[in-house]
Amino acid sequence: MSNSYSGRIVLITGARRGVGQLLTQHFLSNGAKVIGFSRHEDDSPLENYNPIAVDVGDAESVARAFEKVRKTFGQVDIVINNAAVLTSQYVMIMPPGAAKSMLDVNIFGTFLVSREAAKLMRKSKWGRIINVGSMAASLEPIGDSVYAATKAAVSSLANVMAKEFASLNITCNTLGITAISTDMLDQLPKDKIDAVIACLPLPRYATPDDIFNVVDFFASERSAYITAQTIFLGGVN
Repeated sequence: MSNSYSGRIVLITGARRGVGQLLTQHFLSNGAKVIGFSRHEDDSPLENYNPIAVDVGDAESVARAFEKVRKTFGQVDIVINNAAVLTSQYVMIMPPGAAKSMLDVNIFGTFLVSREAAKLMRKSKWGRIINVGSMAASLEPIGDSVYAATKAAVSSLANVMAKEFASLNITCNTLGITAISTDMLDQLPKDKIDAVIACLPLPRYATPDDIFNVVDFFASERSAYITAQTIFLGGVN
């Protein structure tokens, strides 16, 4: 534990579960105030944790949530676009609704949250937008056509936003994580995930510290000259 994020306001989407929950705990333990966006009500009694129920794929819901952020905090320093939906199925049997849900949350949600956050960041002329991507964007595994496409799109979105926001001293980067034990991963057959992991240059599952290491770098002053970059864990390229 440290106070390395003391005075920082961190907004994390998908904060109630999985990687989002891990990141929430990490930033809180290092002195930040955390705003947690999640689709369902979150009553976690954590000090300096401020949950807001919001559907990131809905423009009006995001606008209402950011109005609360403006009134309560007046600023956002670091945004982690972590919220994601995953349905792994072959293209010919993928329900259209499941595909649309991935597009709405994974891409449109990242767009909506990033632009609203940037409007607040431009006032202080400082900001970090960090997207949680996936190895699927590079490895393109069978069954993950739409999910992989959305995660590839997230990197492209960040790269363009990086150019648009550069004059405001806002950086935009993406962390492509490999498999880590979460409830999302538990939806998939473990033997198939193990087979993908076995093919990585560093063939193991990710740990929370693997993720924190890169997120802390992207969020730090030391990364002020780093933007429009995607870093994959595990040797994915």
